Amino acid sequence: MSTDDAFADAYRAHYWAVSRFVARRLDGQAYDVEEVVAEVFSTAWRRRAELPDSPLPWLYGVARNCLANTVRGLGRYRRLLNKLGHHESTRSRQTVPSPDAGRPGDWVHEALARLSPADREVLRLTAWEELTLDELAVTLGCSQSAAAMRLHRARGRLRTQIDRMQMTVTVPARAGGRRDER
Repeated sequence: MSTDDAFADAYRAHYWAVSRFVARRLDGQAYDVEEVVAEVFSTAWRRRAELPDSPLPWLYGVARNCLANTVRGLGRYRRLLNKLGHHESTRSRQTVPSPDAGRPGDWVHEALARLSPADREVLRLTAWEELTLDELAVTLGCSQSAAAMRLHRARGRLRTQIDRMQMTVTVPARAGGRRDER
């Protein structure tokens, strides 16, 4: 099979998986997602001779790099808008939802948000993208044992955050300060 055919097969087989991967990490418009996915496959085309037999984890690694570039660019754009102060997005008003307006499962997202970006990424790659340990190592660009350790530690930190959240919900605040001692 030629490198062109291998690329075409990878594109057909993994376009939607890469699109979902990017969309879950970009809280923006569909245009941003499409731009990043196009950049991923553009890079894959240029490096089609390097495509592994199982290209999805490799494509995820490329997508992580493209996402990092995009996020840096969006940050620069937002800082510019804040300096200008006359753009409509800087003047828009945001409504804060009421505390009881949460959706089921919001606590999971809250616990994830309390983790470092590296921990969130490892957990997302294994849970959302359903990567095996070998695929996780390829995506992260590290050894399998390092990937296993990162995953183990991230799961432990997530468990700690969930426990902390449960403690704040289940432990009622004492009214009146001190308890009476008899």
